[in-house]
Order: sequence, then C-alpha cells, then structure tokens
Amino acid sequence: MAGVFGHPGYSRFWAADTVSTFGTYVTTVALPIVAIVTLRATDAQVGLINGARWLPYLLFGLLAGVVADRYRRRPILVATDVARAALLALIAALALTGMLNIPALMLLVAVFGVLSLLYEAAHQSYLPRLVPPAALTPANARMEQSASLAQTTGPFLGGSLVAAVGAPLAMVVDAVSYLVSGLLLATIRRDEPAPRPGRRHLGRELREGLSWVYRHPVLAPYAVTLHARFLFASVASTAFTLFVVRGLDPRLAPDRAAFGLGVVLAVGGVGAVVGNSLSHRVGRWGAGRAIVLERVVEPLGWTLMALAATGTAGWVMVGAAQFVVWLALGVSGPNEMGYRQAVTPDRLQGRMNGTIRSLNWGMLTIGAPVGGLLAEQIGYRPAIGLAVVGMAVAATVAVLSPLHHARHPEPAPEPAPEPAGRN
Repeated sequence: MAGVFGHPGYSRFWAADTVSTFGTYVTTVALPIVAIVTLRATDAQVGLINGARWLPYLLFGLLAGVVADRYRRRPILVATDVARAALLALIAALALTGMLNIPALMLLVAVFGVLSLLYEAAHQSYLPRLVPPAALTPANARMEQSASLAQTTGPFLGGSLVAAVGAPLAMVVDAVSYLVSGLLLATIRRDEPAPRPGRRHLGRELREGLSWVYRHPVLAPYAVTLHARFLFASVASTAFTLFVVRGLDPRLAPDRAAFGLGVVLAVGGVGAVVGNSLSHRVGRWGAGRAIVLERVVEPLGWTLMALAATGTAGWVMVGAAQFVVWLALGVSGPNEMGYRQAVTPDRLQGRMNGTIRSLNWGMLTIGAPVGGLLAEQIGYRPAIGLAVVGMAVAATVAVLSPLHHARHPEPAPEPAPEPAGRN
C-alpha cells in the first residue's frame, strides 16, 4: 500500500487532505457550540443550521459534477480551499464582535456548503488522474486512514480549544488548515487534460451523469441505499449531538459537555482507524460485501447510543457506539470510493461523484432539521430510535440487491519481457 506515494502528486494531495481534515473536526465541535452557547439556538434551530450547510448539495450538486468535468480540477480545489478559509475567519470575527445572529450564520454556512460542494466534486474526481485504477482502493485507504487519525485527535483538540478559548477562536484553526491545504494543492505539478473544446449541452451532460449512476446494475442500488443511509444518519447524528451536549450528563454545562463530545468523537476515530486498516483485507472478499457489511452494522451502533444511560455509564456507552459505527464506516469507505472511481470513465468522474454526493449530502438538508425537530418534540432517544429503523430498512435492501456481487478490478498484468536478441 505504501507504493501509492510513488505516484507523482499523490503525496501532496494526501497531505493537503490530511491537514484540512484535522481542522474540519475542530469545527465539527465548535460550530454547534457557537449556535448553542453564543447564539442560544433551540434544538430545532440547531437542526436548521446543520441543514443549511448541506442545502447546496441538494440544489446544486449535479451542476458541481458538470463543473468538475468541464474544467481542470486542481484550480477548483485551490480556489475553494482559500475561500473557505476566509469564510470561517469571517464567522469567527462576527461571533467575537457580537454581530453574528442565527439567520446570518445559516447564510454563511450555506455559502460554505457551496464551496465545499465544488471542492468535493473536484477532489474525488481528481484522484483518478493521480493514480491508476488498480491503486485507487489503497490510495483512498491511505487518505481515510489519515482522516480517521484526524477524527481521533481533531474532536479532542476541538473540544479542548472550545473549553479553553471559546468556539469562535477554535474555528480559526480550521480556517488556517484550509489555507495550508490550498497552498499544498497549488504546488502539485501534474498535467491535467485540457477541457474539451466546443459547445456543450448542460441538460445532456446532466442526464448522462444521472443515467450512468442510476442505470448501472451495481452503482444504482449502491447509491440508493447510500442516500437512505445519509438521510437517517443525519437525523440520528443531529439528535445525538444535542443529546450529548444537553442530556447525557446534566451535571455539565454545554461548553464543558463539548469537551466530552470531542472525546466521544475521538473514540469513533479510533474505530475508523481500525476499520481502515482492515478495509483492504475485507475488500478481498469483494467491494460489495464490505459495503453491505457497513449497512448492516451501523444501525447496531446507533441502537447502542439510543439505549445509553446518563452520567458516566452513558459516556462509556456512547463512546463504544461511536467506535462500532466508525469501525464499519472505516472498512467500507475505501472500498466504496475505489470501486466507483474504478468503474467510471474519466469524462464522467465529476458527474458520477456529483450525482451521488448531491443526494447523499442533500439528505442532510432534510435529515438534520427533522432530527432537531424530533429531538425537541419526542426526545433525543426516540429520535435516534426512529432513525435506526430507517437504516435497518436500507440495510435490508442492500443485502437483497446485486450490490454484494461488486468486485474491485484486477491489477493490470506485468508486460511480458522482451525476447532476447540473437547475437
């Protein structure tokens, strides 16, 4: 697996992704605390703020895929990284000066979502230009291992920073990480194909991307069950964050509970690291089996969270639950990305990723507000329980579909040696 770093440009691509991912987990803890503590948002308002982050994926996800296929991808990555750094710095400044309110935060978070949408459509489509198809699974595994390592330390760092200096200043760390990521990506020296010349028809390009995903015998059930997984996981995760900050340990103030949230998410990161280390081995059974395994195991972890006690025992239970959920996601992630990148032609990479991600993350636009509303109306545990039922239905569909037959492409055979010449 170490051989993937021998491909030109991959090391800097990996380093940029690793740096920005570390920072992102700081904001994962800090942003809800800005809403809950600084702006005194209700449960429903927290859900709406979370939903605003993902609304652009639902509205513009398909267009982002077209952009990633029409234009060179590295400049998109650099520009969106720098812009996101500036936007996070602006949110922090407004919060520190008392000029931030809930509508303004929702607007800024939505703009951040547009930038992230463009970045991710280009990011997932750029990797196949750096490594060959047979190396995509280990290349994705390396990146997910780094992301998992970031998850083990980023939330802990985020919780510690929030407790020490406050949520707004903690978000500045993420702003710096995006700036560093953009600078690293700008230094990659790898030629990209020039955009295709001539007139292009937007509607035809959109239909082509949709058709490739939803008429493919394996990508179709994969995408549909993944969309459902994102919908119900967003309901559960919104209720879970509120549960940990407000209901798991009534002895703690919300800003102190944020430190505990960071620790719990870090335990999930340990599970993801373990899962990533096993992903290549499990993938030998078939990419589809690794994906189906995740669909089945994840609702079990969320069930444990819904059943968590309060106080110290509750912290242990939610930590164990996070470990189980992220262990399953860690096993599946590299296999998912490696498979779908390998079976998709380069000219469709942006639209394939944009199509799948637009509805994946667009589901958060629906699920996050629903999760906040359910938490407010029926309680944190019942809201998580309802989400578990939905995940279980999606898992059943995945088990019964052709998805479990998916296999990674075989590595290209070594060229035959040249015959020895006659003396």
